[in-house]
Amino acid sequence: MGSVTQTARAIESTAESLQEELARLEIQKQALERELAAVTAHLGSVQRALDALQALMPGTGPAAAPSPRDPAPVSVPSPTKPQAARAAATAEAAAESPATAGRSDKAGDGSTTYELTEQILAYFAQAGDTEVRARDVASALRRDTDSGSINAVRSTLDRLVGASRVQRAGRGLYRAVMP
Repeated sequence: MGSVTQTARAIESTAESLQEELARLEIQKQALERELAAVTAHLGSVQRALDALQALMPGTGPAAAPSPRDPAPVSVPSPTKPQAARAAATAEAAAESPATAGRSDKAGDGSTTYELTEQILAYFAQAGDTEVRARDVASALRRDTDSGSINAVRSTLDRLVGASRVQRAGRGLYRAVMP
């Protein structure tokens, strides 16, 4: 009889863990959907700006053929979960910790902006050929209040290294890409 009770507790514990994981994944999914929407909006604005500039260039314009590099339209998938579950996940996202709630890498409308990336690139433009640690970058940007903020800077630096916009100068060291 004791093993039946232990088995029931194990099942209950596993179910609770899975429910917590589901809630976390729902929040992450919403964040990714917001980020995709922001990227899509940014893509559209860059495309419109490029089109406007091409219209001003000699030999191009509205009658010119579109560039072969024109991206295909991107559609943001609409959530398929029921409205009540979506509202619950939104409430959980709204209850995020105060340390992360006021960060400037999120716009007031919930869409993710590229402000952190732009701030980091501006920092490296001023830093020149100096090697700096992620923590120093976070401190300079006043994003060293908690480990989550510093990790956001580290993650952004890693993405910039992957995009060849910042160089990794050594373990934990970064440097501006020199032209």
